[in-house]
Amino acid sequence: MITSVLPARPAPHEKRDESITAWALAARSGDAVAVDAFVRALHRDVLRYVAHLCADPQAVDDLAQDTFLRALGSLHRFEGRCSARSWLLSIARRAVVDSHRRAAARPRSADVPDWQLAVERAQPSGLPGFDDGVALLDLLAALPAERREAFVLTQLVGLPYAEAAEVSDCPVGTVRSRVARAREALQGQLA
Repeated sequence: MITSVLPARPAPHEKRDESITAWALAARSGDAVAVDAFVRALHRDVLRYVAHLCADPQAVDDLAQDTFLRALGSLHRFEGRCSARSWLLSIARRAVVDSHRRAAARPRSADVPDWQLAVERAQPSGLPGFDDGVALLDLLAALPAERREAFVLTQLVGLPYAEAAEVSDCPVGTVRSRVARAREALQGQLA
């Protein structure tokens, strides 16, 4: 059996991550175009990740903005030892944790007697796929937090397991196990 050795081609997300990391490194020196490209490339990923970690859908945009403010403020310390996307999602995770801590320290107030009903009525319901999206969010919400985070990072945000492990601050095997158990639980819920 003859096998040829071809150079491994990077996966599409690896090429994208290399570009994003290059923009982050260029942005360190004040390149405004690189800053804009960096933010645009990762804005959707940050929004999606924060939305799945955060219990308050009204706070998602604020948390994403906080993430980028923190990242841009500490960009001078980014050295490119990991992908800029992993680095930024780690910052997003800390922003959500800090938000939860702040929220726990003060009481919540609402103008209406049933604020949950008011929020549900304010959500658009005629959009295509809205009901499916709500069902998916309900299914994901039923998962334990660690499994939900691993599933969202790898299956929805698209991070490789190694980067998801960096963001989650746990071993790669643990991420794989959490994703497998999350899939199993989601399939069981669908059945």
